[in-house]
Amino acid sequence: MDLKKTTAPVNTITYNKHKIEEPTGNIYEAITIIAKRAGQINTEIKNELIDKLDEFATNNDSLDEVFENKEQIEVSKFYEKLPKAHALAVEEWLHHKIAYKEAVK
Repeated sequence: MDLKKTTAPVNTITYNKHKIEEPTGNIYEAITIIAKRAGQINTEIKNELIDKLDEFATNNDSLDEVFENKEQIEVSKFYEKLPKAHALAVEEWLHHKIAYKEAVK
């Protein structure tokens, strides 16, 4: 997932209920699928952030010295400014980028 190219909104917006439920015909199924995808996206972003911050980790057990790493701060600021996982998932849903299977009844 390329987070720099996303068009998902950073702020909360109102979506048309009919567009959300259109692929499944059921708003609750659509929201469940979007929620599961948001959880996956959140895990991906979290793992990516941890990997990047581990590059800056120091093995210093001393509390006397606190290092301010400008690169680490920039990475953190980038991830803070990203749209939330649910906004990214809704954006993927509206652009039909989420594949799902209907449960057999």
